[in-house]
Amino acid sequence: MKKTTVLRKAIMERRAVVVPGCYDALSARVIETCGFEATQISGFGLAASVLGQPDVGLVQMKDILDISYNIAQAVTIPVMADVDTGGGNAVNAAWITERVIMGGLAGMNIEDQVFPKRCGHMAGKEVIPAEEMAGKIRACASVRDQADRDFIINARTDAFAIAGLDEAIRRCNLYLKAGADLAFIDGIKTRQDVEQAVRKIKGPLSVNLMDAISGMKTELIPIPELARLGVGRVSIPVASIMVTHKALMNFFAALKQAPQGILPGQTQWVSSFEQFTDFVGLKEYRKMEESYLPREQMEEKYHDVSKIVG
Repeated sequence: MKKTTVLRKAIMERRAVVVPGCYDALSARVIETCGFEATQISGFGLAASVLGQPDVGLVQMKDILDISYNIAQAVTIPVMADVDTGGGNAVNAAWITERVIMGGLAGMNIEDQVFPKRCGHMAGKEVIPAEEMAGKIRACASVRDQADRDFIINARTDAFAIAGLDEAIRRCNLYLKAGADLAFIDGIKTRQDVEQAVRKIKGPLSVNLMDAISGMKTELIPIPELARLGVGRVSIPVASIMVTHKALMNFFAALKQAPQGILPGQTQWVSSFEQFTDFVGLKEYRKMEESYLPREQMEEKYHDVSKIVG
């Protein structure tokens, strides 16, 4: 089954399929290995990992497409891209949609913010007219319908923080009518808001959750409860980059403070070398070498092939 079909089926069942955010191929593979059905690329995570900058529209679209392609090729589960505002107007957004589908992504998020955009949980957001965004969605949907009808277009509105829930719901329905498959109200606050949105939006709703992360706007609601409400997708977009940031800060702070500048025996900080190289597929790479490289070349590389295990 195509990845796009797998993702569409999961979302349309409205069982609150959990789609954690990744920011590179490694984090995507971790998410897959831990058993999640799909992953989405976090624009917040890309900005932080690629540029060391906040999510305020600084990552170039070419970089977004290149990294998204690498992530999609690294895992077997469906991956959703984050194309921010679509690279410009409706024509730009259609072009980007074509490239995203060609890159093997199963879906994408596109939002109605004014460029330069910013993370949905930051202050200072602005939105474009709803009709302009609907035009972008129509253009993207036209490309989808020609290339792969199962490809998911997630229409995100940031109108909640600016104009309230009713306007956010109005925009979601407008975008769904224009051809979006999934609607997402970023920064929605309470359980009651989510319940009302599910009732009034004429299509599946996506909800963000930021478990154990302070400073976020959306109330934490258990996944089974979101499933009972009929939510289509639950994203946990920034956890991967936040976990990485804390782990790196803790480790290098401890290393800097260590009297000898080393941490002997403190294996709790890291995976072992063998664990990590196994995870990224070194043994499989070695098997390919043994299958296809001349034995003389292998012996020269490794000296005694029989004793080399990776």
